[in-house]
Amino acid sequence: MENKIVVITGASRGLGKAMAEAFAAKKAKVIISARDKEELEKLGKEIDATAIVGDVTKEADMQNLVSNTLVKFGKIDIFINNAGIWQPRASVEEVDMEQAHRLIEVNLFGTAYATRAVLPCFRKQGQGVLVNIVSTSALSGRPNSSMYAASKWAARGFTDSIKEELKGTGIQVVGIYPGGIKTHLFDEKAPPEFDDFMAPEYAAEKIIEHIEGPAPEIDFVLKRPGQK
Repeated sequence: MENKIVVITGASRGLGKAMAEAFAAKKAKVIISARDKEELEKLGKEIDATAIVGDVTKEADMQNLVSNTLVKFGKIDIFINNAGIWQPRASVEEVDMEQAHRLIEVNLFGTAYATRAVLPCFRKQGQGVLVNIVSTSALSGRPNSSMYAASKWAARGFTDSIKEELKGTGIQVVGIYPGGIKTHLFDEKAPPEFDDFMAPEYAAEKIIEHIEGPAPEIDFVLKRPGQK
């Protein structure tokens, strides 16, 4: 990973922050993006990363993220669609539908906007690794999680489809499906099993190991330690 140009969205906290720290420790050139300017710039100074404020739900922000990275570094090796939000569990009749719309906007359209921004760069280079952080909620239905699961199933469908679309281009598409991770996503109302979730640092380590592996294009289901 030394000197690889790595862009991470949703990087000011949680898994995104842990991945940024882990890539920086491997001497990659890390570009971090998120909406919170203060937290983002603080992390940038701590790990010597380039901080570019951006909202994944604004396509212009994602275009700006890519263009500014190219101005500074001339290329992008790895782009990680990590930004995502969660919704506290509730029956379908009790779901906050305004919040559900936001789920789709961030978890699906945010991934799509960033992907549309970086693909022209990857096509021009003839290579690149696109990593979409999805969720195990995209692998099976779950009670009281209908809209969150729907947003992640949509992100999975998007990931699988562009994987087919980009065959033979030299661009690798990696779908990462982590189980629960102890992050600020769950500050509003943590699920009962929160204490069993994996640490973001552990998840980041395993994700990078997978990307570095011989077949990173294969979907990777990330389980917590000891989980079968």
